[in-house]
Amino acid sequence: MSKIIEFGVAGNCDRFYAEGNKATLQMPGFLNKNGLDAYEVQFGRGVRMNDALAENLRKKAEEYNISLSVHAPYFISLSSVEEEKRDNSINYIVQSAVAADKLGAKRIVVHSGSCSKISREEALELAKGTIKKAVNTLDDMGLSHIILCPETMGKINQLGTLEEVIELCLVDERMIPTIDFGHLNARTLGSVKGYEDYKNILEKVEDKLGFDRMKIFHSHFSKIEWTENGGEKKHLTFEDEIYGPFFEPLGEYIYKRNLCPTIICESAGTQTDDALKMKTIYEGYKK
Repeated sequence: MSKIIEFGVAGNCDRFYAEGNKATLQMPGFLNKNGLDAYEVQFGRGVRMNDALAENLRKKAEEYNISLSVHAPYFISLSSVEEEKRDNSINYIVQSAVAADKLGAKRIVVHSGSCSKISREEALELAKGTIKKAVNTLDDMGLSHIILCPETMGKINQLGTLEEVIELCLVDERMIPTIDFGHLNARTLGSVKGYEDYKNILEKVEDKLGFDRMKIFHSHFSKIEWTENGGEKKHLTFEDEIYGPFFEPLGEYIYKRNLCPTIICESAGTQTDDALKMKTIYEGYKK
């Protein structure tokens, strides 16, 4: 579990390559040089990392004091009406957990799926059953220390409202929510605006999961363009002044409540610079 607030990135930013870097093994040093603390390894299109690379990345992360987390494959659907797809989703989670263990990562971000063919209530019940099976499987494999972190989703037809993610986390007391504030803002058509909005979001988590779990929540943060019909459209950079959300009020709330989340920036190509902006904003509240 995190004991201090951590700021980091998902994937490798454009500047990483522009400065002559080529290999993911160089990311821990790059992030450390830029004053960041965390790196989320992306397995969105499948868990494809050999043991040697995982071991070397773990060593580099330890050398540069970078906390690692893992994003499980995007094609996970905990709520699929097809049992085979739900079973495959458990397998993808297991693959992610095995890789995370080799990396020394403790947290796995998991998408919950859609509810386009059935009601939201039915989809949530299927998802709860699937993630419970996944947790039990990890326990049986000796991977009980790997924490599943269901993510709030950005498209309106996806399972993954804040309330649904909280319900998934109630399945097992070890689970921690991944609160993607850009996704929440997109799926609610721009409702995440100021301090009270962030306060309400995090107090809902605290009310249902308790302060100890809320305090160390996992988070994705980026500005996201959205449409009124579908919600999330595309990730933006912090240069955007139209869609939001904006980090300043969240940073203030985190500071006032003495929270210590891991905040992963998912800006479009500028994630390192934007993560550092968030860290600078947060540090400003401490002065």
